[in-house]
Amino acid sequence: MPQNALHDVIVERWGADIGAERRTPGSRIIMDDAVAEFGASRSAIREAVRVLESLGMVASRQRVGIIVQPPETWSPYDQRVLRWRLDGPRRAELLQSLSELRSAVEPVAARLAALHATPAQCGALTAAVIGMSSTSRAADTDEYLAHDIDFHTTLLQASHNVMLSSLSPIVVAVLEGRTHHDLMPDVADPEALRLHGEVAAGVQSRDAERAESAMRAIVAESAEAMEQTTRALRQSSNA
Repeated sequence: MPQNALHDVIVERWGADIGAERRTPGSRIIMDDAVAEFGASRSAIREAVRVLESLGMVASRQRVGIIVQPPETWSPYDQRVLRWRLDGPRRAELLQSLSELRSAVEPVAARLAALHATPAQCGALTAAVIGMSSTSRAADTDEYLAHDIDFHTTLLQASHNVMLSSLSPIVVAVLEGRTHHDLMPDVADPEALRLHGEVAAGVQSRDAERAESAMRAIVAESAEAMEQTTRALRQSSNA
């Protein structure tokens, strides 16, 4: 395998291990062990370490080595970090935290979108709702997920606030987390679909109150649905 491709493999392996707490904070990664494990050059290992250092997941210190860092230092909004953490034992806790952030961000984005969305963005929101409706009987599939992601990322972009738009990875992480970790129902909730349509209609008609209210209801429904599913999974695993 080429060294540049091997570097990506190392980043993914170590990032996943750290994010899922298979490598704990304070533990060391030995360069010689890594060279032997991956059959990689030291330069490829160092490049992988630099990537993980930029994400706050490891620190490289002379005469000490590569030290795994605690979660508080990790880049909280990086999509890779979020994906790795969602594969770990604190998934439910992280999803709850992300849902709480969504509740503060998306209703505001919906209000701003009603004031600033372009005709193309209004059309994209409507198209996403149509796509969600057409795949609603397979809401736990990647096809439905793609339309759902299109809706929410378009809404953030339509706010025309660069700070809100930059939080798209958070929303994507929640939506992907629900789907890929079996927290989505087989069939979409009709009320949730109706609310997505309400947001799109509110943005289209420049009705900021309507768009914000419907979006607030969407994030509340999403958080409650995840909590119910998580609770049911815990009960079945303990039965």
